[in-house]
Amino acid sequence: MKHLGREKLFNSSAGFIKNQKIWYACRGEGKDWCGMIICEGLTKTFGSVIAIQDFNLEIPDGCIFGLLGPNGAGKTTTMRMLSCLIQPTSGNAHIDSYEIGNKGDAQKIRGMIGLLPEVPGLYETLGAYKNLDYYGQLYGVSKEQREESIRTTLTNLDLWDRRNEAVGGFSKGMKQKIAIARALIHDPKYIFLDEPTASLDPMAAKIVREYILEMKKLGKTILINTHNLSEAERICDTVALVKNRTVKIGNPKDLARGLFTRTISITMQNIPSTLLKDIESLGLVSQAQVKGKQLIFNVRNPEEDNPQVLSWLLKQGLQVQFVNEEEHSLEDVYLKLIEEAGR
Repeated sequence: MKHLGREKLFNSSAGFIKNQKIWYACRGEGKDWCGMIICEGLTKTFGSVIAIQDFNLEIPDGCIFGLLGPNGAGKTTTMRMLSCLIQPTSGNAHIDSYEIGNKGDAQKIRGMIGLLPEVPGLYETLGAYKNLDYYGQLYGVSKEQREESIRTTLTNLDLWDRRNEAVGGFSKGMKQKIAIARALIHDPKYIFLDEPTASLDPMAAKIVREYILEMKKLGKTILINTHNLSEAERICDTVALVKNRTVKIGNPKDLARGLFTRTISITMQNIPSTLLKDIESLGLVSQAQVKGKQLIFNVRNPEEDNPQVLSWLLKQGLQVQFVNEEEHSLEDVYLKLIEEAGR
C-alpha cells in the first residue's frame, strides 16, 4: 500500500475517530488534524507465544501517550512493530498515514521517528559527541544541524562537558541520556521511548521528564513505555493499559473517576451525634460516616453536590475547616484493571 491521502485514510480506517475523548484530550484547542498513529488489530506471535493480540490504538498528533502493563504484556513488541523493526503477524498500523507493513513506507517511517530502545546500544569506544555525530550522518542531517542539535541536547541533558569522553566509561544513567539524545538527533516528528528514565537518579529523571514535556511543546508526538506509574501520571495526556491486548485507554484522572466512587471528607471543629442521620436526609450523599472530626461520604457529582452540602452544614451552625476529595492514583487504576484483566 502506498502513502494514503488523508481523506482516503480517514474513510478507510474503521476505528480512526471512534474515540473522540482520546483525540480531544491530547490535541488541545486549535490544532489541525496533522498526524496520527493508528493500530488496528495489531497482532504479533512468536511461535505459540502471543506477545500482543488484536491491539487497537489511536494517538493524535502532539500527544504524550503512555503504554502501561506488566512485564511480557507486549509493550516493547508493539513499539518495535511501530518502529518497523519487526513485522506484525496480522493487523496493521499507520503512522502519519504510512503503513508499517509496506516496505516502501517503512523506510519513510524510520526517518520520521526517534527511538530509544530497551538497550541503548552505543559505540562504547567513541565519545558521546562522536556517537551522536555518527548517527546524525546516518540520518542525513547536515553538519551544521548536527552540531547545533548535539550541543543543544547534550547541554539540556547536562552532558556537554563530557562530550569527548568514551561512553564505555559512562554510568548506565549517562548512557541512557546519550541514547535519548541519539533519538532526537534528526529532529523526528514522532519519539518512541522505552523506559526513558530507567537507571536514572531522581535529578536526572527530572531533567528527562522536563525535556520530554519541552518536546511536546515543540509539537512532537511521544509514545512512552514505562513501569513508572507516578511518572506516567505526571506527563502523559493519555495512557493505554495493556496485557497482551488493550485493557483500557483514557486520561489518568478520567480513568480513576470512571472506576472509583468519588469520596469527600469534610473536617469540622465539632460534629454533633445527629449529623449522619440529618445529612443523609438531604438525598445528596451516600455511605456517610464520621471519623474523629471528619465527615466522610460519597457523592455522584462533587462539582454540583458539594456546594449544597457545605451550604447545609453552615446553616446548621457547623464550622468547616477543610474539604478534600480522596484521589485515586494511576497505580490504583492500574492494579484494579490489570487484576480484572487476569480473571
